[in-house]
Parts: sequence; C-alpha cells; structure tokens
Amino acid sequence: MILALEEAKYKLENFRKDISELASALRIDDLRKKAAELEESTSSPDFWGDQENSSKVLKEIKRLKGKISAYESLESKLEDTITLTELAIEENDESFVPEVEESVRDIEKEEEKQRIEVLLSGEYDSNNAIISFHPGAGGTEAQDWAQMLYRMYTRWGERHGYTVKLLDWLDGEEAGLKSATIGIEGENAYGYLKGENGVHRLVRVSPFDASGRRHTSFASVEVMPELDDDNGIEIKEEDLEITAHRSSGAGGQHINKTDSAIRITHIPTGIVVGCQTERSQLQNKETAMKMLKAKLLEIKEREKLDKIDDIKGIKNKIEWGSQIRSYVFMPYTLAKDARTGYEDGNIQAVMDGEIDGFINAYLKMNAAQ
Repeated sequence: MILALEEAKYKLENFRKDISELASALRIDDLRKKAAELEESTSSPDFWGDQENSSKVLKEIKRLKGKISAYESLESKLEDTITLTELAIEENDESFVPEVEESVRDIEKEEEKQRIEVLLSGEYDSNNAIISFHPGAGGTEAQDWAQMLYRMYTRWGERHGYTVKLLDWLDGEEAGLKSATIGIEGENAYGYLKGENGVHRLVRVSPFDASGRRHTSFASVEVMPELDDDNGIEIKEEDLEITAHRSSGAGGQHINKTDSAIRITHIPTGIVVGCQTERSQLQNKETAMKMLKAKLLEIKEREKLDKIDDIKGIKNKIEWGSQIRSYVFMPYTLAKDARTGYEDGNIQAVMDGEIDGFINAYLKMNAAQ
C-alpha cells in the first residue's frame, strides 16, 4: 500500500508541470489583470449610468473570476494532496491511500476539464445553447428515439449545473415526440454541445414491435447558440408567418394551457420555430424570434453568405450514412462516434447523460485540425 502512495506522489509531482502549462494556456496572469481593470472601472461615477454596459461588465468580471478561482482551487488541491501524500509516506500510514487516490482522480478530471475549456475559443462558444430534436422516418420508434435523446441532453445539462428549459414540444402519435426544443443556459453551453449537431442512429429491439425484431432508427439533433444581440441578422416582418396555438406536451404544469403558444415560419427559408413555455404570447414570440435568428445565423456561418435573402434552408436527410454517432442496444451495447472513433460500452450511462467523453474527443479532434 505504501507503494501506492509513492506512485501517487510521482503522478502528483508530474502534474505540477501540467498545471503550470495550463496556467499559460489559460493566460491566468492576463485574466487577473483584466479582472482588476474591469473592477476598477466600476468605481467610475458614470459607470452605473449606462445600465446595459454595466451589466455586461459585471457579467464579464464574474466570468473571469470564475476561471481564475477554478484554476487557483486546482493548484491549491494539488499542493495540499502532495503534502498529505508526503505525510502519509513519512508516517507509513496506509489509511490515507483511498483519500489520496480519490484526490488524484479529482485533480486529473478537473485539469482535463479546464484544458478542454481552453479549446472553447469560438465566437459563440460561451453562449447558451438551443437544441432541437427531430425524428427521422420510422414512425413511433423514431419518435421514441428522439425523446430518448431529449432526455439524454437534459440529463447532461442538469449534471453540469446548467439551467435546462423546455421551449417547445410536439407530441408523437403514440409515444415519443414529433419535435422539441430546449434551451441550455450557462457559460460555454454552446461550446461544449456544438459538436453534437447531426444525425444520431439507434439500433435496438423495438418495444413497439410485437414480433421482437431489431430496428434501426434515426433522429437529428440541431444545436445553435443563443444570441445576445441581433449579430447583423435582419428579418423582415413580411417574411414571417406567425400563428398562435394551444400549448401541449411534456411541459406538464409548466406549460400554459392557453392559446399563448407561438409558431413562426420564415417564408424565404421554410424554417419553422416555436415556443410555448413562457407566460405570455409576447414572451413566447420573443423567444421564438431568438431561436429563428440563431438558426439563420447558423446557416449564414456555414454557408459564409452575407445576406439573409441568399439563405436557402438546408435539409440533410435523417437516414443511414449521415449519422455522427450510433447507439447499439442489441446484440451488444456500444455507443460509437463516427467522426472521432470514441466509444463507450456503458450504453445506459450514456443515455443518462454521461457523454463528456464524446464531447471532449470531438473538441480535441477539432483543435488538432
């Protein structure tokens, strides 16, 4: 057991170099300097006069301090664990082994998390995410699969302390959903989830097939950043078809059963968005417009086009050959990403939202390109 402590000490001392490199990658000194400058600006007499600007500055101070605090906590935990390990070795006390080994795992996990965050440097990576789910062909089985994915991303968001908000829901015919949209609110939500955009494939024995046959189903996951402002996206009123309808579906008591739900069709592109979970029709319309702008921006970025008038709705088929990831329940259990090759045999954990391995593998692959 003392050998285990010696191994832990060796691993921890090697971490010093990794964490020093992490400080450089995070530009910790620059972050401290910027946070101090922004804090100083809040003492200016006219700072609070511009409410919009002061709100942005305070938000940025909070973000910077969060990054600095997370790094300092990691650094402190490393040194504390090294001290504890050295004490245990000196005292020849094996009782510390479980605590030391748990700390080593925590440090490894946190160091990787912060290193991954360095990769989130895209223009919209720090934004909230909007995720929409659409079943492919296959009726009830595909609609049930879309709901399973909805649950998987909801669980992922909750596990990471994000606020997950149901924005729109259309029930499936017998089970599952025809379409749904959620908002995941919190720092870097879009940065982490952007690689989840695409077609997801399911292979299982369908509970809706009385013959017990194996089925392959597809559903698409669409991930967009929620925009803080209009980002140059202009939408003409005459290009919109707005309809009100009665809310329904999985929102339960959180959805108003009134005609306050809003669905907006953008006529030039055929894009349809909806929101039914806000308190009033006006709030639902505002949220739906945010979603529409996010979708138009995503197409604009992808196609590198300057004018909304030039955008044409692009509809990839939700079918075999276009999937980014496969989830197999039968005859074996395996989730495998077609882009990175990352796989996980614990399919139940994956469906419960443990998808960080897939997310991190994609971010690392993207950074290497």
